Amino acid sequence: MSDEAEAGFDPEADDELLAGDAGEDDLAEAAAVLPEEADFTPGETIHDISSIGGMYQNWFLDYASYVILERAVPAIEDGLKPVQRRIMHAMKEMDDGRFNKVANVIGQTMQYHPHGDASIGDAIVNLGQKDLLIETQGNWGDVRTGDGAAAPRYIEARLSKFALDVVFNPDTTEWQASYDGRKREPVTLPVKFPLLLAQGIEGIAVGLSTKIMPHNFRELCKASIDVLKGRDIVLYPDFPAGGLCDVTNYNGGLRGSKLRLRATIEKVDKTLLVIRDVPYGTTTTGVMESIVKASEANKIKIKKVVDNTAAVVEIQVHLPAGVSPDLTMDALYAFTDCEISLSPNTCVIIDEKPRFVAVEDMLRLSTQKTLRLLERELEIRQQELQEKWHSASLEKIFIENRIYRKIEECETWAEILETIDAGLKKYVRIDGEKERANDTRIVLRRAITEDDLTRLTEIRIKRISKFDGFKADEYIQKLETELAEVADNLANLTRYAIRYFEGLLKKYGDGRERKTELRTFDVVTAQKVAVANQKLYVNRQDGFVGHGLKKDEFVCDCSDLDDIIAIRRDGSFVVTKIAEKTFVGKDILHVGVYNKNDDRLVYNMVYQDGPSGISYAKRFLVTGITRDKSYDLTKGGKNSKVLYLTANPNSESEIVAVQLSDKAPARVKQFDFDFAELAIKGKGSMGNIVTKQPVKKITFKERGDSTLGGREVFFDEVVGRLNNAGHGRFLGTFDTDNTILVVYKDGSYELTPPDPAIHFDVRNIVLLRKFDPDTVINAVYVEGESKTHYVKRFRVETSTVAKRFLFLPETKGTHLVCATCGVVPEIEVKVQKEKKGDKLAERIHLHEFIDVKGWKAMGNKLNYFKVLSVALLTDEGPEPERKASTRKKGPATIPKAAVSGHEPLPEHEGPVDISPEEVAQAQALLQHKAKSQMTLF
Repeated sequence: MSDEAEAGFDPEADDELLAGDAGEDDLAEAAAVLPEEADFTPGETIHDISSIGGMYQNWFLDYASYVILERAVPAIEDGLKPVQRRIMHAMKEMDDGRFNKVANVIGQTMQYHPHGDASIGDAIVNLGQKDLLIETQGNWGDVRTGDGAAAPRYIEARLSKFALDVVFNPDTTEWQASYDGRKREPVTLPVKFPLLLAQGIEGIAVGLSTKIMPHNFRELCKASIDVLKGRDIVLYPDFPAGGLCDVTNYNGGLRGSKLRLRATIEKVDKTLLVIRDVPYGTTTTGVMESIVKASEANKIKIKKVVDNTAAVVEIQVHLPAGVSPDLTMDALYAFTDCEISLSPNTCVIIDEKPRFVAVEDMLRLSTQKTLRLLERELEIRQQELQEKWHSASLEKIFIENRIYRKIEECETWAEILETIDAGLKKYVRIDGEKERANDTRIVLRRAITEDDLTRLTEIRIKRISKFDGFKADEYIQKLETELAEVADNLANLTRYAIRYFEGLLKKYGDGRERKTELRTFDVVTAQKVAVANQKLYVNRQDGFVGHGLKKDEFVCDCSDLDDIIAIRRDGSFVVTKIAEKTFVGKDILHVGVYNKNDDRLVYNMVYQDGPSGISYAKRFLVTGITRDKSYDLTKGGKNSKVLYLTANPNSESEIVAVQLSDKAPARVKQFDFDFAELAIKGKGSMGNIVTKQPVKKITFKERGDSTLGGREVFFDEVVGRLNNAGHGRFLGTFDTDNTILVVYKDGSYELTPPDPAIHFDVRNIVLLRKFDPDTVINAVYVEGESKTHYVKRFRVETSTVAKRFLFLPETKGTHLVCATCGVVPEIEVKVQKEKKGDKLAERIHLHEFIDVKGWKAMGNKLNYFKVLSVALLTDEGPEPERKASTRKKGPATIPKAAVSGHEPLPEHEGPVDISPEEVAQAQALLQHKAKSQMTLF
């Protein structure tokens, strides 16, 4: 349902009205909001053109104010728009505990809302779908799928118990006449709850709009309690459809704030992704259409998408073989409605003016308003109890002292009242009157009025004859007790309000737990996740590159968002956007996809300087470039040319064979050159001299190691992703063949490459660390059939990457209790030897309890007694240490000065036989053994 429909606002009709092309009904409606002094009637033709400007200015401001205050923007007092408030008032008038046809509710509401049945019906459906104020019956549609509700004559509604408890109180309601003067309606409802924040609302007015996000019921109650206790509060949205939400830039929902919402996508296997919910404001149909559209635009590769939504959302995205599910997941967030952004704008009516306030401030205002309403209700209740006590006391005196007999001889009404009044004064005195000696009179809280005397004359003889003084005293005592309780609540109003919100939380909070998970999202760059939907070709001789040169040389797969780098034989290069056909210069030596953020791709090059004939070697990175600008990799001399060039993805060095020209005067005409001896510099560096002799050719001889060392990999548990930027927990330095060990809660493990594109569901992960073949996994699990606890220790014996292996028995009910890779694994087991025996705690060192066995072994039983709980006492040990520099250094050399004793020997910088992790583990084991020996003594 649209915001305009909920507000009773038809933008097309309003545009026609402002344009002057409207019907008589529209003009009559506009005339209803115009100033009374305006000399204009519907159907009248305006002849004085000179006055149109002034009338437009005055009438438009009045109209704009009317739309803002009476249609689109909610009031802070009750959080309702006028149409919603009138619906609630009409349903209260109709309420008899049974369901009413929505068509009847619409008809009842039209007595108060002068804007037709369509807007009322849409507003009722909107309220009913929020499942807070209205109980529904029938087909009310589904906000997740976008299905609309059935016709008003087929669906039914009634006020919820929450609405009856919180929204209505005629004694504290301010009333006003309805639009036709025949009825009265509330100015605002006395809502004792932050209803506006619980439901959320949207509306478009003239010149402004409001968009307030829904928040969690339980969190609002707790936040109101915190406000009353003087604590700071922070509120975040909670959407009924669930999903994920990044509130980093929420900023209380003020103007300029932003929310990022994502659907929860589950990776079932390599060919199937399942979307479990949809972002707020979208539908399953809209999400499916956006996926199909992205697939048709070649932004993602999918086989098919199927909507199996029923009680829960389930959209299956089937992938073709060979397509990465992790990259597809990122692409769904980047190119479809699986991720959307919302811009909240908390605008409300305060003191008949639109105001922009943060949600925390709105809650404080609502809480203080609730406090005043509770105070007013207590004061009204106190007055009611005092009147009841006053009447009961007078009645008791009137009957027990037989004052009614004294009026038998009275002949006039005035004489009767005087007789009763005189009889009562013997037994009562008004609070504040002078007290007599040995005074036993009852003290009344107010003076006796004529109405009191009249009420006494209306007591029937039957009631007088059955009067029980003991029950009368008991009733008065009960009233006094309740009066004392009300007085105590008034004296401690904050405490009473806290108990009120605690009562709401207890009575209506069940089943209203948070549905939206708050997460911090990583930024998905379109270039990184764009599917390789194009093929790159090159015509080296003519100097053309692009995806349209299908008859020329194929280079690689790429996407239509990629940049291309082309290096020519003269040593110049250019980076350009991929296109169907682009000229980059003749005699192309190298062409490939360019990634400006890749700091590992190193170019090894040997070039000959034209003027001098000297050959130089250089290793460089291509960074800091301007697209379509030509750069020179040589010294810039005329006739310079590239003799050898390779691109190395992980900064690998090379050994090349250099063969000099036959005419070269050098005696040795062939030698090897090692690029590992060169430092990696920028693209503009000159390089080192290889030879001053003319070169015949240079050929590849041997691949070297990565001179930048392995990549430092970190795991950010907030977003569940690996990265090389230093965010999160340091996992270690990874070379090309290193992998990551992941142990899951379902009792399986997996070896995965350190790919930043992989999504890890941290909720289902027990362990995640760099894999070491010598690592021992220590696991405690419960076998499903026997309900027995087992311990097993094993090493990973499989080498298959990106495949899960279940190391627990496959019996039903088997589950993992805990797992660790610590060197000295220790657990605490609580057992019970007999049914009613004492509970005992025992510490067990798993490396002493069982030896390392195969990964498929069952393991050993933990204990023959009943195991109550198992707690892991050891962690994974110290984190791997980061080195000061990741670049590998050459073999250490000992300076001569050190041999002579003038300078201390440098620390060895070459490879060592034991890693820092192994050192830390060995130290921990020695400490444990020392501790055990001390315990023996």
